[in-house]
Amino acid sequence: MANEWEIKGRAEKCAVTEHLFQDGEYFYTLLFHDKEGFRRMDLSEEAWQQRNDNMQPFSFWRSKFEPPPPVAPEALEKETAEDLLRRYMEDGHSQHANARYILSLMLERKRILKQIEAKDDGDGRILIYEHVKTGEVFVIPDPQLRLDQLAAVQNEVAGLLK
Repeated sequence: MANEWEIKGRAEKCAVTEHLFQDGEYFYTLLFHDKEGFRRMDLSEEAWQQRNDNMQPFSFWRSKFEPPPPVAPEALEKETAEDLLRRYMEDGHSQHANARYILSLMLERKRILKQIEAKDDGDGRILIYEHVKTGEVFVIPDPQLRLDQLAAVQNEVAGLLK
């Protein structure tokens, strides 16, 4: 189940042609869902045009390549919403499903995450986000929270971010 929550980072080269993406170049991201979980494939415009039409991704979109930002020196700061979401996605525990969902909505509102698509995978609704700066893909199942549950989850998340 841990693979279900793995964050998929943007590649720096095409999965087919191995062409290195250049700053500002458009490319296509294909997300496949199989028995091992989600698998990401980034394709150059050329590879996208020459792909096999039988290739049926779970989701796909076009993005502009931006080189990854330089690694910032590690500082001792309080945990951010993004840090907490990453930690909860790494642990994969179902008890954090509601918090993951609320954190993803918070980050979408702050324009850190951009919702690419919402799909029904047969087990429920799945939200697919892309990190605006890094291009990482976040796959967040919608826990179908009821209105009477929202305040408790928001308070829980707010308490964790203090």
